[in-house]
Amino acid sequence: MTVPRREPLPQHSAVAMPQRDEGKKPPVETAPEQRWKLQVFYLCFYGFMTQIRPGESFITPYLLGSKNFTRVEVTNEITPVLTYSYMVVLVPIFLLTDYLRYKPVLVLQSLSHISIWLLLVLGTSVLAMQLMEFFYGITMAARIAYSSYIFSLVAPSRYQRMASYSRSSVLLGVFTSSVLGQLCVTLGSVRFLTLNYISLGFVTFGLLLTLFLERPKRSLFFNRAEVACNGASPTELDKMAGGDKMDSGDKADGGKILWNDIYPARDNQRVYNGGVDAASTLLGAIASFAAGYLKIRWALWSALVIGVVTAIQAGLLLLMNTTGNIWLCYMAYVLFRGSYQFLVPIAIFQIATSLSKELCALVFGVNTFFGTVLKTVITIIVADKRGLGLSVHPQFYVYFGYFSLLALVYLLMATVVVIRHSRHAQPPELIPIEGQVQEKSPEAATVQA
Repeated sequence: MTVPRREPLPQHSAVAMPQRDEGKKPPVETAPEQRWKLQVFYLCFYGFMTQIRPGESFITPYLLGSKNFTRVEVTNEITPVLTYSYMVVLVPIFLLTDYLRYKPVLVLQSLSHISIWLLLVLGTSVLAMQLMEFFYGITMAARIAYSSYIFSLVAPSRYQRMASYSRSSVLLGVFTSSVLGQLCVTLGSVRFLTLNYISLGFVTFGLLLTLFLERPKRSLFFNRAEVACNGASPTELDKMAGGDKMDSGDKADGGKILWNDIYPARDNQRVYNGGVDAASTLLGAIASFAAGYLKIRWALWSALVIGVVTAIQAGLLLLMNTTGNIWLCYMAYVLFRGSYQFLVPIAIFQIATSLSKELCALVFGVNTFFGTVLKTVITIIVADKRGLGLSVHPQFYVYFGYFSLLALVYLLMATVVVIRHSRHAQPPELIPIEGQVQEKSPEAATVQA
């Protein structure tokens, strides 16, 4: 920074200085400061553009309609591959992201996106669609590269603000993509295949943007710098490790298979998947933001809040599975995803506050892995044709039971926590008795005397 020239103070400097300070111009930003701001802006623009995939909300009706796959093939043979591939590549990509310093993994993610849409456009067999799901698993695991990249550009004191910038850019991209796709289908009568060609063009442009990203000089573990570890709070470091918890762009939502069972969608029929995705993304962003400003004693009430919200989610799953009204199903889906995004920052905060900042990154990475393993086990048992191979509605009864069990566990935990707190909050009953004994003790001493 440019150091201003010092001048001798006048005799009445105590009076003159405030006037001169008020008129002083702010210091000019140095080149390094301007550079990292441009890098952050470009990265946020990249995060926005790579989410523009207007055909993503309509993949399920596209497979069932234009591609003529059966509902059993989509539900029990194609969709489960996503969960398996995500579990297999999650740990290697997590390590490679840090070791290779982000950019190569972002290039891999962009190449995988291109592969997805090429297979959707050109593929005709179940095997081709399973390969498409495999590449989807890679793109999901590689999200950590984007969410971690931005922290390598700035000092720890700016982590929280930079996280909000990158998170907002991704959510805005998902929202814009969903609205664009819905407008094309509803107002423009654009076929699903055309939407997939448009998506292919956007992901190709995303690859070009990736090539211009600068490769950072440091990362969290393998290319570690002291500034990455000192001065950052646990909630900042968990964002580096856990990635973006919103995951609003997930294609493999069970609700979209369910929607086609309630209201079979084809190219020439009205379908509102894009609008529902846009609404759920917007509500999720608002809910996640609101959770960060909710002022309650989380140590006392967090289990109760999670239990109540999880019970509501179980009810929404049951409603989606039993209703024959597609609009009611849409509404339940939006509320379900919004409530999920409300719980995510609460759960992150509760875990992070009980850990040292050095362990946060590792713990959140392991947490993500075991969550993926649990999802894989459920998929093998419930959805895969080698397991029970259940259709959509029986699967949702299983998910309803799972969420009901979680709600029951959290509510029991909340009951125990509240009972313990109330017992500790009550004043001991022995205190008044001891006071009475102390008051009588002089009289007793007189009698004894």
